[in-house]
Amino acid sequence: MSVAGGLPTLEDLEQRLGGLDGRRILVRCDFNVPLREGADGQHEIGDDLRIRAALPTLRWLTERGAAVTACSHLGRPGGTPDERFTLTPVAGRLSELAPGVALAQNLRFSPGEVANDPAFVDALVKGGPGAPFATSPSGLAPFDGYVNDAFGASHRSHASIVGPPQRLPSAAGRLLHREAEVLGGLRTDAKRPFVAVLGGAKVSDKLGVVEALLSVVDTLVIGGGMCFTFLAALGHPIGESLCEPDFIETCTRLMGSGANIVLPADITALDAGGTVRQMGRSLPDGFRGLDIGPGSAAEFDDVIARARTVFWNGPMGLFEDERFAAGTRAVAQSMADSRAFTVVGGGDSAAAVAQFGIAPYMDHISTGGGAGLEFIEHGDLPGLAALRDSPHQ
Repeated sequence: MSVAGGLPTLEDLEQRLGGLDGRRILVRCDFNVPLREGADGQHEIGDDLRIRAALPTLRWLTERGAAVTACSHLGRPGGTPDERFTLTPVAGRLSELAPGVALAQNLRFSPGEVANDPAFVDALVKGGPGAPFATSPSGLAPFDGYVNDAFGASHRSHASIVGPPQRLPSAAGRLLHREAEVLGGLRTDAKRPFVAVLGGAKVSDKLGVVEALLSVVDTLVIGGGMCFTFLAALGHPIGESLCEPDFIETCTRLMGSGANIVLPADITALDAGGTVRQMGRSLPDGFRGLDIGPGSAAEFDDVIARARTVFWNGPMGLFEDERFAAGTRAVAQSMADSRAFTVVGGGDSAAAVAQFGIAPYMDHISTGGGAGLEFIEHGDLPGLAALRDSPHQ
């Protein structure tokens, strides 16, 4: 059985409770949205994607008569209330998109959330003292059921993720179930050729997922800052480019493993004088590689065009700077043009396809960057395991 197939569904929860009308349901969402300062000096939401992603679950529950309270973290307030991380802007947007759904205050305002304190879990599910429900109209009463729809936080063994399934009938929300289904399918049922494209800054951040992907993909394409440690392992001088010397030996081993690993053939670099130049794989002193070059973009496009499944996580360069956005834009466009089943692994990759206006052309955009990578690496997450192991199923 697949990981997704073993998760209790919303329909299972409805049956377990004998219906949802009048039932109080706690829904763990991932509303860790980007905030910005508005014209009035107050925080406002920069992107409401994560709120909209929870709507199918929230609306399904409310349409069946459930009294729903959502809860989430936002940022890292350090276990104490901090106005910089208040969920008030989220509550305003949620009231527009899902009227009637209450929202608890930031879970991480309590140290018990990150510490997975049993007392905090008890307060959370009972809606009592110690729970973050002071501003919630449906607080201060026990919940009848729990739904986890926070895939992006399910790699954490935090109180609101792993605690409630031990105390309440529980289920996976629509978003969580879909993420587990899609990302789990990459490990077991991907159509071939299966191509993975990895970027981002550091090899150390993704070494585990590199190893995991090499056991299931046909081709692994590597760009971004992490490519320079691989290029150094092949003996190329990389100038002032990002490199992790402690991982050169590991990259050498991976390159010699017989796996089909594709590295950039050319680099867009910045010299010491601030001039952008196109160069080959070897960069002299004074040059810093900040994007893949046009030849590499064309080669990566050829690899993606032949694929039937593509997973992409991590930009090809410093795409926030238009001078170094071409490589990331090219990979995103290649995926949009591809006939393959395309999966974008959240984080900066999701931000990139949104920035370039091609998100609608992707088959699945994950809401969890780190969680998605951990799921692919390990095949499971603490939040998913907690739902499957719930004694209340």
